[in-house]
Amino acid sequence: MRRTAIERLLPAAYQRAAGPGSVLGALLDVMETLHAPDEAVLADVDALFGPYRTRDGFVAYLTRWVALDHVVAAPRADTPLPLPLGRLRDLVAHGALLARWRGTPYGMRTALELATGVTGFVLDEPADRPFHLLVRVPPAAADQLALITRIVEAEKPAAVTVEVTAAESGADADPPLPSGPAIGRARVPSPPPVSSTEEPS
Repeated sequence: MRRTAIERLLPAAYQRAAGPGSVLGALLDVMETLHAPDEAVLADVDALFGPYRTRDGFVAYLTRWVALDHVVAAPRADTPLPLPLGRLRDLVAHGALLARWRGTPYGMRTALELATGVTGFVLDEPADRPFHLLVRVPPAAADQLALITRIVEAEKPAAVTVEVTAAESGADADPPLPSGPAIGRARVPSPPPVSSTEEPS
């Protein structure tokens, strides 16, 4: 607040006593100086919570807001991130989409693709093993198995067992999903159509 705005909030007797060179006038100058940093933050508060605008150290904290803190594992400033900062920003930007499709093949595949930057994950449900999911990791993401396993464990339905395996180099894999409209900076595949009775939980 500017000094003049603060002064207008005072009773009339104090306003008269707050002239230049007075003790109260000096106090109002100090109040204006103390308010300035906070008002600068409030003027651009959306920059704190925008995944692509916030400072680097705050991105891991934002993963908690969109229920993706399992990706970071330990979102502390002194802990190195398990993935590049740009990919973490993409995950936070798509947090609402991922929450909507959690527990579905589309949701898990999208989360894995955003976190690793690699497409071609294959999700199989073997006919001879009900309630079991086999996740085949493309060779380009084989070095990120710890991160992939953490995401799969968090994204799968609770009653489903899971097995994560790295595909052999040169093995046939599903082609990348077609890109949908851009949300944030990353492109994600368009969600499959669902009827109102089949809305994901």
